[in-house]
Amino acid sequence: MTTILLKNALRLVTMNDQREELEGGWILVRGRQVVALGSALDPLPEADVVEDMSGHVVMPGMVNTHHHMYQTLTRVIPAAQDSSLFGWLQALYPIWAGLTPEMIRVSTCTAMTELLWSGCTTTSDHLYLFPNGSRLDDQIEAATRMGMRFHAARGSMSVGESKGGLPPDSVVEEEATILADTQRVIEAFHDPSPLAMQRVVVAPCSPFSVSPDLMREAAGLARATGTMLHTHLAENTSDIAYSRERFNMTPAEYAEDVGWVGADVWHAHCVKLDAAGISRFGATRTGMAHCPCSNMRLGSGIAPVRRMVASGMRVGLGVDGSASNDGSHMLGEARQAMLLGRLLETEDNRPMMQAREVLDLATRGGAAVLGRDDIGVLAPGKAADLVAFDLRGIDHAGAQSDPVAALVFCSPRRVAYSMVNGRWLIRDGQFVDHDPALLAETHNALARQLLEKA
Repeated sequence: MTTILLKNALRLVTMNDQREELEGGWILVRGRQVVALGSALDPLPEADVVEDMSGHVVMPGMVNTHHHMYQTLTRVIPAAQDSSLFGWLQALYPIWAGLTPEMIRVSTCTAMTELLWSGCTTTSDHLYLFPNGSRLDDQIEAATRMGMRFHAARGSMSVGESKGGLPPDSVVEEEATILADTQRVIEAFHDPSPLAMQRVVVAPCSPFSVSPDLMREAAGLARATGTMLHTHLAENTSDIAYSRERFNMTPAEYAEDVGWVGADVWHAHCVKLDAAGISRFGATRTGMAHCPCSNMRLGSGIAPVRRMVASGMRVGLGVDGSASNDGSHMLGEARQAMLLGRLLETEDNRPMMQAREVLDLATRGGAAVLGRDDIGVLAPGKAADLVAFDLRGIDHAGAQSDPVAALVFCSPRRVAYSMVNGRWLIRDGQFVDHDPALLAETHNALARQLLEKA
């Protein structure tokens, strides 16, 4: 089995329990796993392949806990540029009704290209629209081709406008169909083993697009099959108003009522989660995907991340959909999490959010949210998922006093190297196996087709 040694790192960020950062660090990979690491003071092991990481910060690949990859096809649509959540959705649902299997595949490759370049090596995606013969299989096929570690969330919507929901009836499914197909994809694609490249998540879309019965049935299915649960919750004030009017409960009360709390659950956003909800989610180790760029883009608010972490909630970062963020840059998301957190903490007269705090959320935090202990850390036995940023350029000039913090404080850059599962996907800033320029050309042609249909 081939061994790869990365040596002379400006800083090797382990994210282990001690949060060690090794100057002049090295790391040895064999097959799919890390087998050893050390600092400049430790003797170098022998290896089949040696890579010089001089001038680079090497760290665990980041983990994206929430996305809608198909939305790369509808970035910056004029009718949805200046709307809050509900108006934004109502403008875009009719366009998304034209999605095809090819569009699902190509948009997945586009989003994963962005994510990989930004330092992300594991991602989830919440796909809840399946028009025109589209299936989750289409996305999983594309993810396999890209080589990313992937948690595919089989989303769904079942309550259309005629039943008091937000989406048009043309994009919802029957609940029996949803449950049957979710069972099918779990049996076909879910891999519960350590170092798994592919897992399936049970993921009805939101309280305003599915019924309480489907939420309960989905929870039962996930727990019977050992899969995780994911949905949107408490995203903005309209979301809160809908829950109170429809269910006479807060979103957190509703989540608990339908069985959606626990260490096998994570919710996206939770911007408007109240104190009682934070306390209950913390006590049950319920998870949350913090999506600061999207929350700002839609004017939703600021999630109290530190309070959530202190309560015991599992918290990671998510880039969210590329039509509510208009990008998929994990390091950029970490930077925004730090800056937005500073606004909130300043109001509370508390210490400012720190660079290493958000890098922790982007790595270890995201791994915990997805229910994994084999990623997000560089340590013997963990997955060989790592990235390297070159800090020798003009963007980091003058920032060498703390190169780890510089990753977050300075302008977010693309990685120079990305390894997933022991395999190089990016070397010297370029993809090994595919051409992003050609992909963008195909993607733009499909985006035009989608808009013309609408």
